[in-house]
Formats: sequence, C-alpha cells, structure tokens
Amino acid sequence: MQLKFQREKSIGQSIGRTLIKIFIALIILLAAIFFLDKINFSSPKKDIQKDVTNEIIKLK
Repeated sequence: MQLKFQREKSIGQSIGRTLIKIFIALIILLAAIFFLDKINFSSPKKDIQKDVTNEIIKLK
C-alpha cells in the first residue's frame, strides 16, 4: 500500500487563504452592520420627564 504524497503548503498559499478568510469575515460583518442599521427598532416618541423632588427630600 502506497501513501498519498502531500505537498507542503507554500507561504503564499497560506497567506492567500488567510487573506480570503479575513476578507469573507469582513464582508459578513459589514453586511450584518448594514442590515442591523436598516431594522427600525422601537424608541420612545418623547422624553420621559419625572418629578423626583419628593424622592430627593425623602433621602435627606
């Protein structure tokens, strides 16, 4: 039985594959940010104004 000959990866192939993976991860990250920006999350229409003077007096 003869073993398969496996060539060692050259530095160029290793760097190329790493760069491709980084590029794909960057594209996925940018797409996720873009789509999250398009989603309209609910937010209050007006600022909440609460009178806290009674609570401040109670603390003294």
